[in-house]
Amino acid sequence: MPDRKTEPDAASAPAVDAGTGTLPAIPPAAGMPQSIDNDAAMMPLRGGAHGVDAARQQVLFDLHLVSDSSGETVNTVARAVLAQFDGVDAREHVWSLVRSPAQLEKVINSIEAHPGLVMYTLALTELRERLEEACRRLKVPCVPVLDPITDIVSGYLGVTVSRRPGRRHMLDQEYFARIDAMHFALIHDDGQSLWDIDDADVILVGVSRSSKTPTAIYLANRGVKAANVPLVPGHPLPDEVEAATRPFIVGLTTSPERLVQIRRNRLLSLNQPDDSEYIDLEAVRTEVIAARRLFERKGWPSIDVTRRSIEETAAAIYQMYLRHIGDN
Repeated sequence: MPDRKTEPDAASAPAVDAGTGTLPAIPPAAGMPQSIDNDAAMMPLRGGAHGVDAARQQVLFDLHLVSDSSGETVNTVARAVLAQFDGVDAREHVWSLVRSPAQLEKVINSIEAHPGLVMYTLALTELRERLEEACRRLKVPCVPVLDPITDIVSGYLGVTVSRRPGRRHMLDQEYFARIDAMHFALIHDDGQSLWDIDDADVILVGVSRSSKTPTAIYLANRGVKAANVPLVPGHPLPDEVEAATRPFIVGLTTSPERLVQIRRNRLLSLNQPDDSEYIDLEAVRTEVIAARRLFERKGWPSIDVTRRSIEETAAAIYQMYLRHIGDN
């Protein structure tokens, strides 16, 4: 979904156009103030009704994502759904922290100005009913993305749903565990702070630019303390990793051709010369083979990340880690 138009949250964030950026880090539009009052923030969006982009032969439509919390859930669901359709793009109008009737009215004004599909996660009955009534009046679909599964769970358990805004993001023990894991991943990035690496839940080992850092960060968001250690040609594996007994160690590997491409782009972004063995295909191929042999010799499970997204790699490692701690 390449066209995102982020609406203000319940406080003071201005409307922005973040291109292909992903939540939650969406920068303000050029020239916009960092913080302005709520009324001034509610600016009309560019764009318009759904239709077909003749140049790209893609169906374009307006998609309003409304949440009383961070908006992470409704955004994830929307992306998962639209990924199933070829040639479909959405202009996203993202509203987060919508918790009062006044804030909701501004959302409804935007829906009226840019009619399109509405997906929401709102807990308060008053807001839900008002949004659904407005969508009926405007003749646009309105989807409460969590209701089907919530109703099924409620019926199965015989328990009434407690509708409280932002409940998923309460500052509970799980939340602080994720913060600790994130801090651990940052401190132990790229082979740093090896002195307490045995405290890690997972250690990722791989050659340079094999997605170790983003995978560790993604695991940290699941509460897993992940360190990552690079394999450097001509240098032995650090003694601390060799001696580690507690962590689950996973090797990351990739195709030499893809690795050369990634490394060359990295050097270009840093304005570095590209005449080193770092991007020489034969040298990289030798480097990757040595890494794979190391993983086999150590008996570490390994994952080829060549055609995997960060999310897929992290999900696979997380499942392996759960099996590991279950077996132990």
